[in-house]
Amino acid sequence: MIVAFSISPTSADETGSVSEAVAAAVRVVKESGLPYELNSMFTNVEGEWDEVMAVVKKAVDVVAEVSPRVGLVIKADIRPGWDGQLTAKVERVERLLDS
Repeated sequence: MIVAFSISPTSADETGSVSEAVAAAVRVVKESGLPYELNSMFTNVEGEWDEVMAVVKKAVDVVAEVSPRVGLVIKADIRPGWDGQLTAKVERVERLLDS
């Protein structure tokens, strides 16, 4: 499965930035060893259901350590038996655009 998720801490630093809290959450994803990609709106992570959801929960827990309230948005592509789709889906579209 691929999960796109966004964690929104309610507490920001003095500039209004939440980058440090977000970096702590992404560090959890990176350290999980699962394939992932980061973009300006979401973190996408690929793996089996239980391992992906455990990473999302741990990322939320890390943010909750510095923010009294945390928002979470999740979108999932559940396709048993398929892996490597984090990049393969994009590659298929790029090939069509190039033809």
